Amino acid sequence: MKVYFHGQSCISFESNGKKVLVDPFITGNKLSDLDASTVQADYILLTHGHGDHIGDTVEIAKRTNATVVATPEIVSYLGGHGIEHAHPMNIGGKWKFDFGTVKYVQAFHSNSLYDDEGNIIYFGMPCGLIIEVEGKTIYHAGDTGLFSDMKLIAERHPVDLCFIPIGDNFTMGIDDAAYAINTFINPKLTVPIHYNTFPYIEVDPNEFKSQVKSPVEILDAGQSVTL
Repeated sequence: MKVYFHGQSCISFESNGKKVLVDPFITGNKLSDLDASTVQADYILLTHGHGDHIGDTVEIAKRTNATVVATPEIVSYLGGHGIEHAHPMNIGGKWKFDFGTVKYVQAFHSNSLYDDEGNIIYFGMPCGLIIEVEGKTIYHAGDTGLFSDMKLIAERHPVDLCFIPIGDNFTMGIDDAAYAINTFINPKLTVPIHYNTFPYIEVDPNEFKSQVKSPVEILDAGQSVTL
């Protein structure tokens, strides 16, 4: 199975004939290879509600009739924007979908969006995702700082492929992300995400790769790794 990176924190894969998108920030993402008006999805998984993660969810879900999987607060918000198919989940919860299973785990970050009047809508806790597909485990850490329970998460769910933020300023930087991989997560393969999209998060992913003791693939948007 191929897992694709699409810039910032957006990934996609197909399993059991179902197309899955995670955090589809496409419009306004200078690094994205996707077109929000044509991309296909059966499911959209969201880690949290910031604009560079919820992104084009509403447009894509309305056009494709995709089911959006997110925390209850985000599901409620999307329902108010015409999304008819959604599945609410929360930290610690796991559900078997027809493409595989998803478990929501903690992340340490903020989680909000501005409404049309400029008011902040708070969405509660952000999340990471444990996705089990075709006998493999993907850990998408979402937006997060370093925290020691990453070790517990990885012990409970040994990780084949980890997507981890390295851009600093808003999330872990290179040093903390490398520490998380080397000390807590120990995946078979790591792909860095959430960097170089904006000036605040411009870093050299090769520096991250040089600090990590296990295999790292640095992907351009549209490239993939194989599980």
